[in-house]
Amino acid sequence: MRFRSALLAATVLAVPFAAQAQPITGLYIGAGAGVNVKSNINVKNLSETNTTTGGLAISNVNLEAGAGPVALGAIGWGFGNGLRVELEGDYRNNNFNRLNHNLFGVPAAAGGREQLYGPMVNVAYDFYGLTPWVVPYIGAGVGAQWAGLQNFHIYANAPGASGELTSNGNKSVSFAYQAIVGVALPVPPVPGLSLTAEYRFLGTTGTRTYNAAGAITTSSGSVIRTGSFQLGNEYNNAFLVGFRYNFGVAPPPPAPAPVAAPAPAPARSYLVFFDWDKATLTDRARQIIREAAENSTHVQYTQIVVNGYTDTSGTPRYNMGLSIRRAQAVAAELVRNGVPRNVISIHGFGETHLLVPTGPGVREPQNRRVEIIIQ
Repeated sequence: MRFRSALLAATVLAVPFAAQAQPITGLYIGAGAGVNVKSNINVKNLSETNTTTGGLAISNVNLEAGAGPVALGAIGWGFGNGLRVELEGDYRNNNFNRLNHNLFGVPAAAGGREQLYGPMVNVAYDFYGLTPWVVPYIGAGVGAQWAGLQNFHIYANAPGASGELTSNGNKSVSFAYQAIVGVALPVPPVPGLSLTAEYRFLGTTGTRTYNAAGAITTSSGSVIRTGSFQLGNEYNNAFLVGFRYNFGVAPPPPAPAPVAAPAPAPARSYLVFFDWDKATLTDRARQIIREAAENSTHVQYTQIVVNGYTDTSGTPRYNMGLSIRRAQAVAAELVRNGVPRNVISIHGFGETHLLVPTGPGVREPQNRRVEIIIQ
């Protein structure tokens, strides 16, 4: 019982949201913020330019980064059928933690951060009608991303020797692509507004080259070297919450004013019942015939059909004649109540078309009847 009550309550709450889930048409804007998780970045071709001695020659090691903030904004156009296109600008900021490589025989630490930002062009599709209160969507995009290093350094301190590599303010641009999966939750009080929750995978291609300076200190003194290094492809996993607003969505029209129900139309079919083996009219039968005659003056009709029936207690031949006599009695009473004789059509069906199905020889009162039909 508790589960059924909870399910009913959830359904009732979902109905207002479902009513707002309309395809995006025309101009819209969106924004989101959340957490970006960056996969390890491959460091390639770390080399020196002013010396051939050791100290700055490492390659194919991985640089680890921690989770950081991500934010984006977009402006787009919906085509009213679930399909939409948008121009997006995004920003990510991740700190570096360590290098999975030993320098001077000890683990190397890392510091500083990478700022990743740029424009993306996305195509997305909203799936309406799959769920009662949210709209799932998927998308894909391409664009460019600028990657800038801020206070980047790799360092290690070992007995008798220490070293540090630094790079700062360098920027490099790469081709980027992304995939998007999310859901939108309409906000009924604000037509056109939806809250969003989504996952984005952003990747960059190619390598980016950065200038570097290195300082190595040993018992013999300190040596300053300059050089360069490259960072490989990047893979970013972003988890965001945000909003989307579709301009020009009109509020739902007010509920129409209640309209008074029309007066019930006069009955168009009447049943007159008879005693067993009789074709004479009872007082109740005359009352029903009088009502039928009066109501026929309130509607347009082309014919009044009078059909007679019997039960199965007599022979078929006898019952056919009895049904006709009953129909004739009703027709005569209609004429006495003002119905023109030329609009009345009389038929007898005997013991066929039983109102209550019975076997032969059964005295069933519901089957001893005449039906008046105003056509």
